[in-house]
Amino acid sequence: MGLAFRALASIKHRGFAMALCFALIAPVALAQAPQQLETTMKNMLAAVQANSLANFTAAGDAAFQQGMNQAMLDGVNAQLAPRLNQGYTSTFLGSLNQLGYTVYLWKLVFKDGKDDRLVTMAVKDGKVGGFYLR
Repeated sequence: MGLAFRALASIKHRGFAMALCFALIAPVALAQAPQQLETTMKNMLAAVQANSLANFTAAGDAAFQQGMNQAMLDGVNAQLAPRLNQGYTSTFLGSLNQLGYTVYLWKLVFKDGKDDRLVTMAVKDGKVGGFYLR
């Protein structure tokens, strides 16, 4: 009888542990970026594909617009446009508060199967202050 009780207790303990894991994982799995910010991120990636500085900086604040130039975008375009053109999926990972900005994070998985990229987009007062592809 003692053995049966220990087995039952073990099953209950594992069930509790699994429930705890799901409770901790579920909020991460259900995280979503606000639709407007998701659209902004995808528009900026489309601007990289098209090599359009005006479209890339359109959602940016004044410092972002002044700090970005065509030569910088040309470099990003040369590296990523071929991969973006083949297709990708983006997954929202979450957000951070840093230096007065909300920094949104996405994982980009490319259809070519090569290395993924991390997109970070810093936003303050509805304007993009930074956009990085790592």
